[in-house]
Amino acid sequence: MKNLIKFIVRFHFFILFILIEFFSLFLVFFYNKKQKETFINSSNLISGFIYENTNKITSYISLKDINKQLILENTIFHNNKINSSRSNFSEFTNIVDTIKFFQQYKYTNAKIINNSIQKQNNYITLNKGSKQGIERDMAVISPDGIIGIVKNVSNNFASVISVLNIQIGISAKIKNNNYFGSLVWEGKNYKIMNLEEIPNHVNISIGDTIITSGYSTIFPEGIIIGRISSFKKDKSKNFYHISVKLNNDFKHISHVYVIGNLLKAEQKKLEISENNGS
Repeated sequence: MKNLIKFIVRFHFFILFILIEFFSLFLVFFYNKKQKETFINSSNLISGFIYENTNKITSYISLKDINKQLILENTIFHNNKINSSRSNFSEFTNIVDTIKFFQQYKYTNAKIINNSIQKQNNYITLNKGSKQGIERDMAVISPDGIIGIVKNVSNNFASVISVLNIQIGISAKIKNNNYFGSLVWEGKNYKIMNLEEIPNHVNISIGDTIITSGYSTIFPEGIIIGRISSFKKDKSKNFYHISVKLNNDFKHISHVYVIGNLLKAEQKKLEISENNGS
């Protein structure tokens, strides 16, 4: 308190001058309409500029964290999906037990760190490996469609056979009629694949949606692949030649989901036993 008093006594002329200045400005701006409007407009302009640029900087800094959070939330959402046709069982059991019992697929998010589309046998590298639960023959998708199948895994990385690879075929079907066939790539246009083995008596149209059939232990049923862009009948084979425009743009994919089938071993064991029995 003594120091404050000493300070005021020492600089009382200067403090008085500042107070008079503020009072004079107050009288000028608030009792003269033109000066008041100028002052308000100027202060609003300055504060608006500061807030706008501060918000831009803050948004840019937090954008990376927001993207990570969205990817994590999507992964959690996929992992907690329950088969809707079985949802009535929740009336008889705890919801947590229901999720654990009916969850067939586990989703893990990953980032693409290498990607090729110009070769006939294209591969993709992910930044997740065996330490993060990635295994061979897991499906890889993006929010826009299918990507490929995991081929090899190291501790922290995984190589993926892209669907843009002439060596693999994906079981796919036409959404509106459930006719299924094999989806293959001819090694030319990275936007187009062919759906084979669809009988030419089936009614199809340009724009029909193509999805995964679920007839394997790799891809779940119903994942978007693309839409029919053209088709013609192959009379010599009684099948259509169908071109499918992929929903994914392989030049712009960056984040993906790796899907593990938790019931794959059980399904394969049953199918092997049935084949051996026949």
